[in-house]
Amino acid sequence: MGLFESYLRGEASAFFPSHPGSAAERRRAVARAARPLAPAVADELERQNTRWAASPARDANLARLRKGAAAVVTGQQVGLFLGPLYTLYKAAAAVRDAQALEAETGIPVVPVFWLQTEDHDLPEIAGCSMPTPGGALLELALPASADERISIAHRTLPPEVDALVERMRDELGELPHGEAHVDRLARHYRAGARWSDAFAGVLAELFADEGLVLVDPRTPALAAAAAQVHRHALEGAETLAAALGDRCARLRAAGFPVAVHVREGAPLSFFHSQGPEGPRFRLDASLAEVGGGRRHTRASLLAALDAEPLAFSTSALLRPIVQDTLLPTATYVGGPGEIAYFAQLSPLYAAFDLPMPVVAPRARFRVIEPRTRRLLAKLGLQADDAAKSEEQLLACRDCACSDTPAADILRRQLLGALEAKLDEIGAGVLGAELEKPLARTRTSVRVAVDRFASRYEAARLRVDAALVDDVRRLKRLLHPGAPQERVHALPYYGARYGDRAFVETVLRAARPFDAALGDLEP
Repeated sequence: MGLFESYLRGEASAFFPSHPGSAAERRRAVARAARPLAPAVADELERQNTRWAASPARDANLARLRKGAAAVVTGQQVGLFLGPLYTLYKAAAAVRDAQALEAETGIPVVPVFWLQTEDHDLPEIAGCSMPTPGGALLELALPASADERISIAHRTLPPEVDALVERMRDELGELPHGEAHVDRLARHYRAGARWSDAFAGVLAELFADEGLVLVDPRTPALAAAAAQVHRHALEGAETLAAALGDRCARLRAAGFPVAVHVREGAPLSFFHSQGPEGPRFRLDASLAEVGGGRRHTRASLLAALDAEPLAFSTSALLRPIVQDTLLPTATYVGGPGEIAYFAQLSPLYAAFDLPMPVVAPRARFRVIEPRTRRLLAKLGLQADDAAKSEEQLLACRDCACSDTPAADILRRQLLGALEAKLDEIGAGVLGAELEKPLARTRTSVRVAVDRFASRYEAARLRVDAALVDDVRRLKRLLHPGAPQERVHALPYYGARYGDRAFVETVLRAARPFDAALGDLEP
């Protein structure tokens, strides 16, 4: 059993101080977290959020944060056209968890989405996939280099984005809400717009009624508010790395993998040595840039931090510390990978004298359209079957013709004749002399026949071309190489069902603190 599953079952308590399944622990987390935002942080959040679509609910939530509300925080990289569907599921889970916590405690709780704009992995966010009305999978991608190492906050969308929008319009424009949804995307995803602005603009519109507050940490005001975290990370690098290393050893001893590698003695901050909009580099234990070549002293780094806090950004392990220093986080909503790295973090929270929030699983869904239901019925399969391989799904169906026996029958037929002849030779006068060669021959024959039978079976299962096409279409719709929510993006569903209507469907289906995979039937 993996760490995520163990955590949900309450069997990883050695690595988490609280559990989302405990109402008492949830209430304590809200009471502990609730505090007014620092005035500079409150001012900056209000400034940022005035850039997005008007939302009285968001304005009210910003005012509540200023006065002392708690927060449910989630976040995601700012991907192309909002990235995979689980971006929406995270935001919906944050909204629903905040509503539930407020009802449980009577304390105001606000949903917050942290835009992960410090990251520099542009290739990871520059593409997306979506189904089309015909059942194909449309792949869209923008040019992206992994070598520049510049935070996404300082990257703009290239001219090619306009062509992607038009291609999407060609594919989806005839759907009931196609023009309206593509128009929404086109307002934000346009050449010259910042990646983060495009992502935030769409997300803010879709969740305006719920008052989702968005936070971009790559601004001078928030960098200044986070400077104390980077100072501690630089001054205490060896101690912090040792504590994290000990936690990694404990995780491995318990049979769990370590999600985020910890470099011995290395700081947890990235340094932008050429300025905030330049490339960012990890620092090793000697304070040399990993991949950059420059070496620094602790004194020079601290001086750089005092002069320009925006010249520093967080690693995956330090980001939650910055989030919870700036925000009154009662609960963090994350996916399986994030929950795995939170298992490493309690020593870090202790070192920064911060309470670790309750870590809640995001909502998980599988969209099952009417066409998908019909296809499942035609094939006699269940939705869960789509996670099987193509070969396994084909084997579930009887597609054999009368003159194409199954592989096990063919194997017995071939081996039977060959084994009989070898037995005859072995029983003859030359048997003793040929004992070893016969044994080697038997082994070689069996290996060769097994290999041929496997290839034969793969070919036999594909005799029915229509069946093969149906199985592949089912895979594209429900499990295109990974769970649907990790591959499909919003545009097709927004174009067919209406983007806001689809969000409302997700919100209705999302159950607070529940990680069970649910089926959405829009």
